[in-house]
Amino acid sequence: MKSVNRLEIEIDSLSGFCYGVIRAIETAERELEKNGVLFSLGEIVHNNVEVDRLKNRGLTTISHEDINTIFPKKMLIRAHGEPPETYAMAKNADIEIIDCTCPVVIKLQERIKRAYEEAKLCNGLIVIFGKKRHAEVNGLVGQTEGNAVVIENIDEVNQIDCSRPVFLFSQTTKSIEGFEELQRIIIDKIERSGGDTAMFRAYNTVCRQVSGRKPHLEDFARKHDVIVFVSGKQSSNGKVLYQSCKNTNPASYFVEQASDINPEWFANCHTVGICGATSTPKWLMEEIAELIMSYEL
Repeated sequence: MKSVNRLEIEIDSLSGFCYGVIRAIETAERELEKNGVLFSLGEIVHNNVEVDRLKNRGLTTISHEDINTIFPKKMLIRAHGEPPETYAMAKNADIEIIDCTCPVVIKLQERIKRAYEEAKLCNGLIVIFGKKRHAEVNGLVGQTEGNAVVIENIDEVNQIDCSRPVFLFSQTTKSIEGFEELQRIIIDKIERSGGDTAMFRAYNTVCRQVSGRKPHLEDFARKHDVIVFVSGKQSSNGKVLYQSCKNTNPASYFVEQASDINPEWFANCHTVGICGATSTPKWLMEEIAELIMSYEL
């Protein structure tokens, strides 16, 4: 803990980049160090401040529509992963791929692909609990030739045809609680329709490194008067973890960068906790801590 005047500030030791993001960014930095230019298919991380830092070093974010136009012909696939058709596009364009798909995501893609082959034999249905059109989910759906059903929340459970065998998976950054609730609702729906629950299989594929942060952050939020949660607004993981902080400590504030800080938040507090998502760089949390420490309160 650091203290200035009466304020004590703690940066959560477990917040910051997960292994998959660290691996992708370190790989990009090595490539940029050698060649000064690199193309990333989609933003390398859901954090605008970190994306801008890497952009200044030569990293250019491209979309799928740009794949045939890039030069030099080298492209990084970020930790979220991609569907098989992306690899086919790159091969046809003679593009070298630097594949930084998170090993946890690769394993999940392989599991869904195997389950899909099994489902085709029994008229089964692959269901993915995840955010529609999210990069990771696009890659997962791609393992099913586009035939998976994506469920963002329990209100969409009616999209699932429970007369068929159902294979349920989860995006790696969804909440375990949400997955378990969806699982219970599907079982209840099968039972009410007179179906056979033995045909239902649920695979909890939430990343343990991510899911373990939620209870940890709840404890962290209880320790402090004010919580500053640092994350990109587009981060799914950030939204889930921030809400956990907010539910535990109402004096929790979501910021994307140091300029979002309001000094009035700290007027009547003694301790401040700074934490973030799996896509939040440590250096940004440290920068925000320094700013708060500079306030004369």
